[in-house]
Amino acid sequence: MADDSADFGHVPVLLERCVALLAPALTRQHPDGSGTVLVDATIGAGGHAERVLTELPGVRLIGLDRDPSAVQIARTRLARFSARITLARRRYDDIIAVLNESGYAATESVDAVLFDLGVSSMQLDRAERGFSYAQDAPLDMRMDPDTSLTAADILNTYDETALVEILHRYGEERFARRIAAHIVRRRARQPFTSTGELVELIYQAIPAPARRSGGHPAKRTFQALRIAVNDELESLRRALPATLDALKVGGRIVVLSYQSLEDRIVKRVFTDAASSRTPVALPVELPGHRPRFRLVTRGAEHADAAEIDRNPRSAPVRLRALQRVEPGPPGARRGD
Repeated sequence: MADDSADFGHVPVLLERCVALLAPALTRQHPDGSGTVLVDATIGAGGHAERVLTELPGVRLIGLDRDPSAVQIARTRLARFSARITLARRRYDDIIAVLNESGYAATESVDAVLFDLGVSSMQLDRAERGFSYAQDAPLDMRMDPDTSLTAADILNTYDETALVEILHRYGEERFARRIAAHIVRRRARQPFTSTGELVELIYQAIPAPARRSGGHPAKRTFQALRIAVNDELESLRRALPATLDALKVGGRIVVLSYQSLEDRIVKRVFTDAASSRTPVALPVELPGHRPRFRLVTRGAEHADAAEIDRNPRSAPVRLRALQRVEPGPPGARRGD
C-alpha cells in the first residue's frame, strides 16, 4: 500500500512490522461482541494509526500526544475515521486517566498499545522548536509548548554540577564536565539564547580528535537537554507498568525506541514482566503460577537496509513487543 506520510512531515518507522505485530491482538472476536481497542500513546502525525484504521475496520483508536501541533495533524489526517477515534493532548504517562475518561477501566481493558518514542520528524524539521543542532533557532526543545521549562532555562540557571549530571545521565556524554564548565563560563558573559551558540560552544569544549568521530559533536548534549526538558525517561518509567495493566489477555504492546536509555527501560520492564511468576498483589509465588506476559520479539528488532535508505531516521530504531497471556490478580494494579 502506498504511504503518503511525508505529506504530514513524518515517515512512520517499521510500519509494516508494527501492524503485523499488533494485528493478532486487534483482529480477535470478543465474547461480548465489542470491537478491539488500540492506544497509540504517541500519535504524532498518525502514520501508524492510519494504516491500522485502514486495514482493520473493527478497531477503535485512542491517540495521545503532548504536542498540540501533532494532535492537530493527526486529527486532520484521520478525519475520515472520526467515528472510531478519540484524540487527547496528553503525555503517555497519563494513559490511565485518558482510558478512564474514554470509558475504559485501568486494568485489562484494551487490546493493543503502540509507543513510538523520541523526537519526531515534525519537531526536528521545524527550526523554531529548537530540537535540531543543524539549524540555528531559539533554545526551546519543549514537546508541549505550554510547559514552562526550556533548554535555555537549564543552560542559563542550573549549576555546574546539575549540568554535568544531565549531560552524563541523559546524553552519556563523556566530555560532560568540560562542556558544563564552558557553559558556566560563557553564560557569565552572556546568557544562551540560540542553538547555534550552544553548538559553537560544544565545538570549543570537545577535543579536536573526538570531534572527528562518533557523529555530530552536539548530538549527545542536545539529546540530554531534550530529555531533561520533557521528563522523557521518568514519563516512560511511569507509563509502561500502567500500560501493561491495561492490556487484556492476548493483548500486545509494541515499543519503538531510538536511543539506548529508552531501550534499556523498555527491555527491563518487558523482561521482568515475562519472567515474573508472582502476582503483584501477593508476597510469595504460588505453585504452578505462570508469567502473565511473554516476549513476542527475540531481543530488539531493527530497520533493514532498504528502510534505512528510504528513511535515514529509522537507522537507530529498536523494536520490542510483549503480550499478556494470563490475567492479573483480581482487583490488583501492577506496583500496588
